[in-house]
Amino acid sequence: MLSDVVESVSSSLVEGELQESLHPLLERRPNNTPGLLLITPDRGLCGGLNTNLIRAATLFVASHPNAKVICVGRKGNDFFRRTRADVIGTFLKMPDYPTYEDALPIARLIMEDYTAGIIDSLTVIYPRYVNTVIQRTETLELLPVATPTSTETTPHAVDYIYEPDPASVLNTLMPRYVEIQVYRAVLELAASEQSARMVAMRNATDAAQEMILQLTLVRNKLRQEQITKELLDINGGVEAMAQAQ
Repeated sequence: MLSDVVESVSSSLVEGELQESLHPLLERRPNNTPGLLLITPDRGLCGGLNTNLIRAATLFVASHPNAKVICVGRKGNDFFRRTRADVIGTFLKMPDYPTYEDALPIARLIMEDYTAGIIDSLTVIYPRYVNTVIQRTETLELLPVATPTSTETTPHAVDYIYEPDPASVLNTLMPRYVEIQVYRAVLELAASEQSARMVAMRNATDAAQEMILQLTLVRNKLRQEQITKELLDINGGVEAMAQAQ
């Protein structure tokens, strides 16, 4: 996996005491301005998916007063615009079948903001597709990219040789790693949204059919009562005419 390769290369730099060669996205600094990337659908009618995502994001912002928010999707953007949160980026109208190119502008924005010091960290909140019925709210600490420290580094079974050098390889891999993570989160959103909407529509259809059955039963009862009452009125009229004769 790409994450394993990034960890291996960064470990070799740590072991070789080449901390100055580490990529800027690996730089750790005081987390005075945390960043949040919230990925939500553009539309509703998908059960509690939006509610769960926005609730998790609200808890994050409440615990980080200086947080800056980047919203992917109209639902999250509308909520944080109304609450007057510090929204520094908005991406709307993601396609139903997102491509890698659709995720690139998002990844580039967060990398540029992190490198420029606008944010000191980045947390991604997105729905993780488990199955057709279950979509779990996931929290991913994306930036700075986690790397093993010198005390945590374990000996590798294979001593890799990197060409031209580990620092150059890491500089090439780091942007791609962030892009892949963002793209994966966007794909998880697409799968979760379609699944949640399908389940919500099925539940709505079942509820509507149940309501139709109940209302049909009530209508039949009322109709039967009305017919019975009319028959009683007719019989009463016949008896009254018979007695009058």
